[in-house]
Amino acid sequence: MGSHRATPVRPRYGRIATLAASLAVTAVAVLGGTGVLGDATSAADSAGTSAAVARDPAVGSTTPAPEDEGSASALALAAEEQSAGEQSAGEEAGQEPALDPQQDTSLPPDSGRGTRVVFSESRQRVWLVEGRKRVVRTYLVSGSVEDNLDPGTYAVYSRSEQAYGIDDSGTMKYFVRFTQGERAAIGFHDIPVDEGRKVQTVAQLGTPLSHGCIRQKRADAIALWEFAPLGTTVVVTA
Repeated sequence: MGSHRATPVRPRYGRIATLAASLAVTAVAVLGGTGVLGDATSAADSAGTSAAVARDPAVGSTTPAPEDEGSASALALAAEEQSAGEQSAGEEAGQEPALDPQQDTSLPPDSGRGTRVVFSESRQRVWLVEGRKRVVRTYLVSGSVEDNLDPGTYAVYSRSEQAYGIDDSGTMKYFVRFTQGERAAIGFHDIPVDEGRKVQTVAQLGTPLSHGCIRQKRADAIALWEFAPLGTTVVVTA
């Protein structure tokens, strides 16, 4: 009778690994289809993000990164809104905002009483005033480029509807004189015309450009001519 040696049984590791992999793939597919796996992943991502926020003290800072143009724009807008808010608060507190002198139409203080013509050298503006403070007209003018007129109170002493300037400075209309300069009379008139052209534009009124008088646009010159007969008070302020 022959004898047989027992053959040891070896585990089939390859087959077991293949089976395990197949089961894992199937489980992932099933869990993904039901949404369980997605919820778990989202929860893990949220936990990781929260942990990152807790670890990084810079997260949530209002200071934008240099390359973040969107954040920089938002920061600039916030600064602009803050500036506007401060300006509004200043106005509510009674602080007057800065005003361009050429746009300031308020009558100069201590400019006399009664019917008068007021001329401000610094603001290059004229006021036609009735009574104490009733302004019937105000407008920009062009006074002298030289310091030829002292502040004070004067009176209209001469008027010419047509006049001629010195040193070929052209012709002018509605000349109302109220004082005498070193070389010629000083007064109000329209913008002179030289060789058929105005010596300055209406847009330049508000800037000293004359040789000594006060230049006005034609409509304003006519208004002053009609407002200021001989003897009308003229007040010049600094």
